[in-house]
Amino acid sequence: MRAIFLVDNGSLRPQATHNLRRVASLLSQGLGETVQAASLLHSNKIPAEEVDGIPAITLGPAAERAAEQGATEIIVLPFFFGPSKALTGYLPERMAEMQARFPDVKVRVAQPLVDEQGDNDLRLAELLADNVREQCLPEATPRVALVDHGSPIPEVTAVRNRLAGQLSVLLGSDATCVAAASMERREGDEYRFNEPLLENLLANPDFHTGPVILAMLFLSPGRHAGEGGDIAEICHAAQQRHPGMTVTTTALVGEQPGIVDILHTRLRQALDDERFLLDLPAPGDATS
Repeated sequence: MRAIFLVDNGSLRPQATHNLRRVASLLSQGLGETVQAASLLHSNKIPAEEVDGIPAITLGPAAERAAEQGATEIIVLPFFFGPSKALTGYLPERMAEMQARFPDVKVRVAQPLVDEQGDNDLRLAELLADNVREQCLPEATPRVALVDHGSPIPEVTAVRNRLAGQLSVLLGSDATCVAAASMERREGDEYRFNEPLLENLLANPDFHTGPVILAMLFLSPGRHAGEGGDIAEICHAAQQRHPGMTVTTTALVGEQPGIVDILHTRLRQALDDERFLLDLPAPGDATS
């Protein structure tokens, strides 16, 4: 018996849980098997009445509950763009705690949405390009900024940069240029790979006049990408400083229907032993 979980990092905003559950439901329909929505952290603190009266769950307790009910295989499908430390550090540590209680349970973690070592999959970049074109006006060619949260892990920023290159090719003459940017970064030279910050890019003379479209590399609305969030504040401040610039944000790529198809591929790859990020064998199967 196996249990499958679609897992995001977690948010205190109910909108993120709603989106995660929506995507998990669509995956369940396509797979013909239940995919449960769970977060690594935070979401269990959301009041139940804000998420349809059904408490949001985190993966640790959810996996333990599945093991108590007889699951011997846990499949984790990351709702992440790249191999963040939450997936490669925290998640295996938390699953090891579960396996200490249930030594007959094995855990497999599928690849994130962008598999850097896999096929050159353009589907995510195509979703981003569609989002940008929806915001384009016929009378002007915009500058485009592909913006993500910013990561302390170079491998995650490399995913963003790869997508920016793909997006530039796909948009072609529909955009004056495409640049990658981070919403925020940690202090210190060791995190300079996140540059440019969005606020600095929007202050660049090449960007602060005419139309700018932000291609939102975010999966779910929250305090960063949601209504009135950090991105909106950065854009408002930039337009106040540069009245000749107009900034338009796209839909979140994680809310697009096409994201489900990519996730389904990553899940099938893990289930069929083709590609996966982590494999954590059942401790009880180990031989001395």
